[in-house]
Amino acid sequence: MLPLPINDTITLPARALSWSAARSSGPGGQNVNKVASKVDVRLDLDLCDSLDSTTKARLRTLARLRLDADGRIMMTSETTRDQRRNLEDARDKLRLLVLRALERVKPRRATKPSRGSVARRLDGKRHVADKKRGRRSEAD
Repeated sequence: MLPLPINDTITLPARALSWSAARSSGPGGQNVNKVASKVDVRLDLDLCDSLDSTTKARLRTLARLRLDADGRIMMTSETTRDQRRNLEDARDKLRLLVLRALERVKPRRATKPSRGSVARRLDGKRHVADKKRGRRSEAD
C-alpha cells in the first residue's frame, strides 16, 4: 500500500497501513456474489513514527469504536461497486480522522456572567412570573 499524505508535513508510512477486500452488502446485481468491492483499511499506530504521542492518544479516543483487537484503527468503505474507489474513499476517511486528531483543543477558561446579563436574566424571569400571576383566578 502507498503512504498516505495527511497534510504538507505529515505522511503516514506505507508499513503502518494495510488493507483487505471482502464482498460488499447491498445492491450490486449479478456481481454482488462474485466481486470483493468492500474495502477495510487499517492503521497500526505503533508503526506510525510521523505522529506524536498526544496525537496518537487523541486518535485512539476519536476512533475508539473503530479499533480492532490488535489496537489498529479500521476504516471501511462500501459506497461504490468499484474496489479501487472504495479504497480511495476509506483512505480519505482515515486522512480526515487524523486531521481531526491533529487539531489542538483550546482549553475552556471559566468566566463569570456580567452584572448586566444577570440583571437581564432576572428581569425576564420576573416578567414571566408576573404574566403567570396575572392569569391566576381570584379563587386560587
